[in-house]
Amino acid sequence: MRFFFPDSQDQVDPSFDFVTEQRSVHRVRQRDDRYAHEIIEPEPYDGLLVSKPIVDGLPGASGKYTAAQRNRLYREGARRFFRLTNGTSTLAVMGDCGAFTYVREHEPLYTVDEVIDFYEGCQFDIGIAVDHVVFGYDAALDASPSEVPPDWTFRQELTISLAADFLAAHRRRGCTFDPVAVAHGWSPLSYAAAVKELQRIGYRRIALGGMVPLRTPDILNSLKAIRLSLQKGTEMHLLGVTRTAHVQDFASYGVTSFDSTSPFRQAFKDDKDNYYALDRSFVAIRVPQVDGNTRLRSKVAAGAVDQRVARRLEKACLERLRKFDVDACSAASVIDAIASYNALLGETKDRSASYTETLEARPWKSCTCTVCKEIGIEVIIFRGADRNRRRGFHNLSVFAERLSRDLSAPTPRKNGADGD
Repeated sequence: MRFFFPDSQDQVDPSFDFVTEQRSVHRVRQRDDRYAHEIIEPEPYDGLLVSKPIVDGLPGASGKYTAAQRNRLYREGARRFFRLTNGTSTLAVMGDCGAFTYVREHEPLYTVDEVIDFYEGCQFDIGIAVDHVVFGYDAALDASPSEVPPDWTFRQELTISLAADFLAAHRRRGCTFDPVAVAHGWSPLSYAAAVKELQRIGYRRIALGGMVPLRTPDILNSLKAIRLSLQKGTEMHLLGVTRTAHVQDFASYGVTSFDSTSPFRQAFKDDKDNYYALDRSFVAIRVPQVDGNTRLRSKVAAGAVDQRVARRLEKACLERLRKFDVDACSAASVIDAIASYNALLGETKDRSASYTETLEARPWKSCTCTVCKEIGIEVIIFRGADRNRRRGFHNLSVFAERLSRDLSAPTPRKNGADGD
């Protein structure tokens, strides 16, 4: 089971000083900043997923890449751009058309040839055909197909038609990347029908789209229906689905790969599951930057808060956390400092119990990943991109361990056992 990590130019600066919070004056972001596969050993994923809207943008809207980054990706190719040619890396690069970015449109905003130009121009190993996301899921419609919303059937049929055009253009142009079609549906039988038709067209690699919001039992029921028409040698990819507890079930139904940003993004987007351990997650300890907190800046500008006091309380939080890490102060002392700073910030949510649990467990001490070994307690501090992204890299490392463990577990879990 291969795991692809969607790229969004999430890198860290090796020169960042966690005490002074300064960077090297000689730092050049594109040259010096590092991807997760350059920080974590072994590499925490099997490949990267690069979306066209992230690189090229959409009509009337720019992507996340700067013009210089985009031009360099096209000029150098993906393997060199992402520094995959260093050492013995075997990571693959998969491209997709980012269907969720234009999901509200009547039809996709890219043509087949535009997407192929992107894949060939960036020298990707794998390319996903143009698709259009179906908006909903209702298994009961298998018993009453006449009640399927017309827009759902339109999007499924359009996706299959585009997949046929994509494969024809791939052959006509002599493309070097492996083509992947996308199957969309709204029920187990509709997904199965899409996969069957895509195989008839000639695809042996098929991605299943639109499954991110589905409950696990719905995904498993769809996979079960698909398996009945799955030809020998056909591989399936789950787009955006990360549920390692069911990875053996997924594999038994023919799934060979998946992608997701969840392990990374939970480091700084989730309210509580910020730091992964092998069997659980911990809350990261929030110490906002005085200059980076909008609410606090407004209070300072209005004269309601003395900026010097804010900086003193912020500094006290960081100093006590570092002292705690070397057993020079107690967890209670850290919590007191954070409570004082939070009061000034006007923070009403009390996380003291969760923070105490994190501090007493000291998960960064027992973690053997590169990040935790290099920066210690800084990884558990929720503050700024260089800490938060490194914690995301740590999560990817632990996620890879979880995936390996769950794949090798002796007995698969029962389908839908967790009801999510």
